[in-house]
Amino acid sequence: MTGLSFRYGERVALDEVSLSAEAGRFTALLGPNGAGKSTLFSLLTRLLISRQGQIRIAGHDLERQPRAALAALGVVFQDATLDLDLTVAQNLRYFSRLHGLPPRQAEQRAEEELTRLGLWERRNEKVRALNGGHRRRVEIARALLHRPAVLILDEPTVGLDPPTRRLLVDHIHQLCATTGMAVLWATHLIDEVDPISDRVVILHRGRIRAAGDVPVVLAAAHSDSLADAFRHFTPESPPAQEAC
Repeated sequence: MTGLSFRYGERVALDEVSLSAEAGRFTALLGPNGAGKSTLFSLLTRLLISRQGQIRIAGHDLERQPRAALAALGVVFQDATLDLDLTVAQNLRYFSRLHGLPPRQAEQRAEEELTRLGLWERRNEKVRALNGGHRRRVEIARALLHRPAVLILDEPTVGLDPPTRRLLVDHIHQLCATTGMAVLWATHLIDEVDPISDRVVILHRGRIRAAGDVPVVLAAAHSDSLADAFRHFTPESPPAQEAC
């Protein structure tokens, strides 16, 4: 995306934001609450529309080619969007039909993704019976059914215990490495960033304050740790949280 801006009335939520998520890379979008992360994700999914700036997803212009752009996008929102009264399999089957997947292919992919996330044996349970971590895994499996080129996740580990958070973070990193998918992971938790392989974008008050591989961001902040760099670029915000 380039030059993306958005206002809620007089309040500027995003101001000339430009960033990219590279294929095969885990890009962590770090920012305190109110930084503009959720607004950015709403624009990426066309829940909101901005006339200022351009968004391209897998080479498709979101304004001019919305169907092609959204077809290449997998999304996990911060708030759960599963139907609690349907089973795991029914939730995935419904999503597959929305994307026009043939039934046999949909079932095959559902089995593959649920097996990868350790949930295949629970496919016939209602989502209501699952805990928060398992529901999150179902949402990730659902987002991957149509083989998106880009996966975006908005604070996907909120409310999860540390071991479950670690499992999900590691799983998405592994997907990047094995599938070549581009991932944009919005978070305010420093320990979800791999300092060796990840790219980091720090968003604060609607503007990009720093972007690049972790060593680049550290050098720009003259810091030895990502937590210190985060504090440097977001001085008015509460400290970034680390592992519990």
